[in-house]
Amino acid sequence: MRATHLWAIAAVAMASIPAARGAVLPDDRADVLYHRYDGGGVTVEGPSMLVRKKIGDQVSVSANYYVDMVSSASIDVMTTASPYKEKRTQGTLGIDILNGNTQYSFGYILSDEPDYTANTASFDVSQSMFGDLTTVSFGFSQGWDDIRKHGDPTFSKSATHHDYRFGLTQILTSRLMMGLNYEIVSDEGFLNNPYRSVRYLDPEVPKGYAYQPEVYPHTRTGNAVALDARYFLPFRAALHGNYRYYKDTWGIAANTIEIGYTQPWHRQWIFEVGYRWYGQSAATFYSDLFPRANAQNFMARDKELATFTSQGLSLRATYDLPRLGWKFPERSTLNFFYDHIHYSYADFRNLLEPGTPGTEPLYHFDADVFQLFYSGWF
Repeated sequence: MRATHLWAIAAVAMASIPAARGAVLPDDRADVLYHRYDGGGVTVEGPSMLVRKKIGDQVSVSANYYVDMVSSASIDVMTTASPYKEKRTQGTLGIDILNGNTQYSFGYILSDEPDYTANTASFDVSQSMFGDLTTVSFGFSQGWDDIRKHGDPTFSKSATHHDYRFGLTQILTSRLMMGLNYEIVSDEGFLNNPYRSVRYLDPEVPKGYAYQPEVYPHTRTGNAVALDARYFLPFRAALHGNYRYYKDTWGIAANTIEIGYTQPWHRQWIFEVGYRWYGQSAATFYSDLFPRANAQNFMARDKELATFTSQGLSLRATYDLPRLGWKFPERSTLNFFYDHIHYSYADFRNLLEPGTPGTEPLYHFDADVFQLFYSGWF
């Protein structure tokens, strides 16, 4: 099943507004990355390769290959199943087309693992105007997922996803840029994990509780609005911040606050430090412990639908490698990113610790994310 670490890695990405300019194709470059996530009993690691190349002055193509090696002994696995290992691969193709001050972007992603296959197609348009001081963008993505289940060859489910996004970036002064983004996400189909269970009180068993499969609604719609800002300081540094509010039809409301500071040092180094806080309320059909079997139409005990907060610290360093007289690559960098995240749950309990049903200690854990990659321009 799709690994939960993907959400975590995405969640710690620092908000960043690119330098405002007229529509410009991405640079020709190649990136080779190694990533590792370790937290909550889950370890994920693997390589990624990305190549971008212009074709003339108006077209740029890109390709990315990404691998995850997942080893999971998470609290969910340890309480209801056995530790497992699996491999996920993902391939991405993209094309950008420039027409004056308008840029069109098309993308396709295929992600595959033993029990989950996801296809996603996307289209985005951005338009710069008013002397490149304003950039307006909108986009659409659609995903098709096929869900399977280990040990049950007859199990076959599907889900579809739609994502609509709108953005506005404005240069307000010579030092201040701001961006406003709005997103609508709509999901339909089988939206829960076929391996996950809820627990309910059962005085007939020694533990005092038993398990049954989760049952989710077949639709979900979420709305998110985000405000970004970047302020360039006189001494080549920059401050950036982001606030995002999210709410969906499952009753989850979430707030995200991010701040960061970027500082070049000499000609070769760029350092960045950031802090991120995230908090959400639980889904209306979530409970750590239901009063009885089949207590309601929809039931969930996925900790990602619980009430929780997370805090993350990001440290990043980029080193511009010396040319050494070589003509290729034109420029290259070595980059190291590290994120430390602490998760604290308000209504999800640690069943690996002793306690009568419903009084076990609340769950919390720390996670570390490492990314080391090389970038070369050609």
